[in-house]
Amino acid sequence: MKIITRSAVSGVASALVLGTALSLTPKDASAAWEPKKPVDFVIMAGKGGGADKMARLMQSVIEKHNLSSKPFVPINKPGGSGAEALIHLKGTSGANKDHTVMVTLNSFYTTPMRQPGLGVDISTFAPIGRMAEDTFLLWVHKDSGINSVTDFVSAAKAKGNNWIMAGTGKGQEDQLLTDFLNRAYGLNMKYVPFKGGGRVAKELAGKHADSTVNNPSEQLGFYEAGTTRPLAAFTPNRLELFGDAPTFKELGEDFVYFMQRSVVGAPGMSGEAEAYYRRVFAQVYASDEWQDYMKKKSLYGGFLTGQRLKDYWLRERDIHQKMLKEIGEI
Repeated sequence: MKIITRSAVSGVASALVLGTALSLTPKDASAAWEPKKPVDFVIMAGKGGGADKMARLMQSVIEKHNLSSKPFVPINKPGGSGAEALIHLKGTSGANKDHTVMVTLNSFYTTPMRQPGLGVDISTFAPIGRMAEDTFLLWVHKDSGINSVTDFVSAAKAKGNNWIMAGTGKGQEDQLLTDFLNRAYGLNMKYVPFKGGGRVAKELAGKHADSTVNNPSEQLGFYEAGTTRPLAAFTPNRLELFGDAPTFKELGEDFVYFMQRSVVGAPGMSGEAEAYYRRVFAQVYASDEWQDYMKKKSLYGGFLTGQRLKDYWLRERDIHQKMLKEIGEI
């Protein structure tokens, strides 16, 4: 099985980008602009999932440290695997272009390719900041009796297409990982999409699904309660929080996959507004609250902004295009 790589910058490069963003002062012409009304903080996912939790944490950090002259108002738009959010942002006009930003995930790449009729070109969005790369694990219920990937494969093979893998959206991250598992281990699991990773986690906890590939933040509460069990991680190294779960690379499958967590601005956003939001989110990234969250939720990645972030998007889009072709989604 081939490696699905992630694009990343070195710690030095990331520090330079972050330092540049933080060095902006009110004396800078680009930093003189401030929002004149509350900022729409669009989340292209449902409530309770990883994107939603991260957005609301970012909102709280902005408010706590007075990083913005106006509040950020979270708005969930999960419809159509993120299509609703993309169309909303693309369609902003007038002053709203400078007062709308969005938290993205990998459907930022996949949904425009799966739904070309949307007319969405991700390169037109303002590159505010990549806040993290989220991780994935394979999860089962503790009562399943499954303690390893070997056990999982045996149980899933026995159940065939009646084995339910719950995930978020169609043609998105969770379906791509399900396809990997089906191909790598000769399985025929049925992928069932739901709105939001929080709902997916509940489906497994309630024994309405046989497995999930949730992010740590989505499944953590059930894991800590002893309800669910992580079997393996889609990361290059074991995650500190789940040290007993091997990586798929350790198990012989050279496969690594991450979820980007970025903030983007509306197409046509002014340069002054873009600079303002870059500064805000660079400060959020550097905050103790965000750094603690990254450690506790097993997040990777340095802060990326500007052209580096756009280049990252385009590389990841190419990777996801190949994956979508392999599963027949485009």
